[in-house]
Amino acid sequence: MWKHYLKTAWRHLKRSKVFSFINIIGLSVGLTCSMLILLFVKDELSFDKFHKKGQHIFRVVTDDISKGENQKSSITGLMEGPAFSQHIPGIKAFVRYFEDDTEVKNGSEVQSFTLFKTDSNFFSVFSFPLIAGNTASCLKEPYSIVLSKDEAIRQFGSTDIIGKTLLLKSDTFFRPYTVTAVAQNCPKNSSFRFNALIPLKTSAADQTNKENWFDSYLNTFVLLDEHANVGQVVKKMQLFFEKDAAPVLHTLLKKYGLPESDISSTQYDLQPLKTMHLDKGVSSGNGITQTSSPLYSYILSCIALFILLIACINFINLTVARSIKRAKEIGIRKVVGSSKKQLNHQFMGESALLCLIAFILALIFTELLLPLFNTLANKSLSLSYLLDRKLICELFVLFAITSFIAGFYPAIVLARFEPTKTLYNRFQLQGKNYLQKSLVVVQFVLACFLVVLTFVLYQQFNFLTRADLGYNDNNLVAVYYQGSGNQGRHFKSLLKNNAGIMAVGARNDGNHYSICKVGADKVIKYRNDRITQNFFAVIQVPVMRGRNFSLSSPTDSVDKVIINEAFVKEAGWVDPVGQTITFNTDSNRQVQVIGVVKNYHYGSLNDPIDPQMFQWTSINDLSAFYIKIKPDHINSTMDYIKQAYGQSFPLSPFSYGFVQQSNKMQYSDIAKWRQILLFGGLITILISFMGLFGLSVLASERRKKEIGIRKVYGASVRSIIQLLTTDYLKLVVIAMVIATPVTILAASKFLQTMLYRIPLSWQLFIIPDIMVILLAFLTVYIQTRQSAITNPVKSLKDE
Repeated sequence: MWKHYLKTAWRHLKRSKVFSFINIIGLSVGLTCSMLILLFVKDELSFDKFHKKGQHIFRVVTDDISKGENQKSSITGLMEGPAFSQHIPGIKAFVRYFEDDTEVKNGSEVQSFTLFKTDSNFFSVFSFPLIAGNTASCLKEPYSIVLSKDEAIRQFGSTDIIGKTLLLKSDTFFRPYTVTAVAQNCPKNSSFRFNALIPLKTSAADQTNKENWFDSYLNTFVLLDEHANVGQVVKKMQLFFEKDAAPVLHTLLKKYGLPESDISSTQYDLQPLKTMHLDKGVSSGNGITQTSSPLYSYILSCIALFILLIACINFINLTVARSIKRAKEIGIRKVVGSSKKQLNHQFMGESALLCLIAFILALIFTELLLPLFNTLANKSLSLSYLLDRKLICELFVLFAITSFIAGFYPAIVLARFEPTKTLYNRFQLQGKNYLQKSLVVVQFVLACFLVVLTFVLYQQFNFLTRADLGYNDNNLVAVYYQGSGNQGRHFKSLLKNNAGIMAVGARNDGNHYSICKVGADKVIKYRNDRITQNFFAVIQVPVMRGRNFSLSSPTDSVDKVIINEAFVKEAGWVDPVGQTITFNTDSNRQVQVIGVVKNYHYGSLNDPIDPQMFQWTSINDLSAFYIKIKPDHINSTMDYIKQAYGQSFPLSPFSYGFVQQSNKMQYSDIAKWRQILLFGGLITILISFMGLFGLSVLASERRKKEIGIRKVYGASVRSIIQLLTTDYLKLVVIAMVIATPVTILAASKFLQTMLYRIPLSWQLFIIPDIMVILLAFLTVYIQTRQSAITNPVKSLKDE
């Protein structure tokens, strides 16, 4: 019986090629999106779950409460690991881990090199297998190094390298490190992505210096006993910290003249390793990959559900609309004895066959689209993930649910046809087809929702990347260096000889914060920038009050500073020029404000502009050149800069970046979601319009005699097109009316997460909605026009 059902289903699919194609492609696209997103979600949820001791490994995190604000961080100091492990029962071991940049020398060539420092028991706590070497002893010796498989091949061309040496820069000279092990590459779903590990060396003085409680720069992990109570361990950690660190804290407060109210209150906690990747509440860094928001998985899952639902709606609508063509077949089957149950089985079988073909196509599409999806989602997913037993079960359930949803309602409708009406050509679908129309509305509600959100995200991204930052980052190149002596001055003198270079300045690399005191007792946390005298001219930031540093005033580099407008506001000054600032952390040294520069966005537009202070420093003591180049000489000028750098810094690798590109990279998350939503919106529109086109074809076919009669009685082509298109356009407009308030709510929620954002104007919703209406009209118009211009004789000749 089932063989007969499948044979009949196959014949029907071959006979109705256009509608079979629309259904199969629609379902396969929906299933492809679901599979890709299923891979993404599976990867997100599997992070760090491969460690054998993972359920007992926790990261030490802090919650710093200052002036009513909470700031959670995973960055700790040297003290936490050994102190907690030694004095708190339940902690079996600790591992500290952080990233460090240095340089590696291979022959005469010097390259930048990123490595990671950790404790010797790293491989005993975490489950990273070794290709060669001993997990217990590979990090015992002070100048040993463990390389990943890829790094070993990159440096030596082989993994058989135990005992070989690698020259790494230490202070001002290169020291040989002995390779003691080669590790397998870190899994793609690991928060640890090391290429090289060396032992973390601490002196006896460091281990006893309790000021290290407050010098945070690394990650600390602890391995708890199997029977340890996490809550009790956290309480004991906090009590021990308060007891051990309290004396040194009061000493530091007194030393820098700071009131206790201005110092944060530190609360310790333990974060499970397995939840680390999806916990956006704790900032990561210093060797640990950035966390991912679970919101990403929720959004992608919703997009996949939307697309799959739209594909199923298409199937239902087209099957029901197409049912009039199969009315006689059903009538004959009923006359010869087919029951409703048998007819249900037949049509469910057809649905299953169609879904099976779509499912196979979806697997092929998934494999083809994985490289593009990996680029969009910043992943390295593989179709081999689908071989997971649990995931195979999930895909089977997805297939079964899709087949059931797509086939259940059409099977019920078709099985209810009355044979007497169908065999005498008296059959018409009863009622006003409210369900069919409702499904079309649901389709376009989802489509409009995604299209408008994509448009909002595009506008916000364009605003962030094109906004006035307060300085000119066009054709501005930052060159990073580590020199000594007069190397920096020599490099600058070479740059002045090139006609393609407009200006050269320098500042310290990175973001450095400190505290100072203004007035009697007001403490200000500020961003401390050390610059050359002409730095503001290079980045084109105006001095709003007072003056810039002057070459004719040598003492400007000793006791004069320039501040930004945010500093003035924080200090509460009306006339800032001439005011005195006291450095609590530098023996109460005092400096005088000589100028105020306009606020400029040195960071992301998602971050506020902090108080900022500038001090004039010799170019030889800085670490980043800022070079303004002419736009029509970029390539040749960059070649010259690289050559001049090699002459000035022969032992340092050439590292540079265009500031404008670096600024755009700060919004990579928004760019990623802009792309994902764009593709989601396009796919949703594609499937929706495919269904709309199919329905318009069927409507035209079903009403062809009515159209012929109307034309005989003088109806124009225009009036017939209007008759056939109005019904569907009404449904699209209704969908937009329903989608608009939901979209406004979602868009406002998203924009509220941005410090600087576009206004929520009506254009953000009207423009994409008009585009959807126009596309819907064109989709229906293509078919209805063909029906409207058809000779009525062809449709009425058998009457």
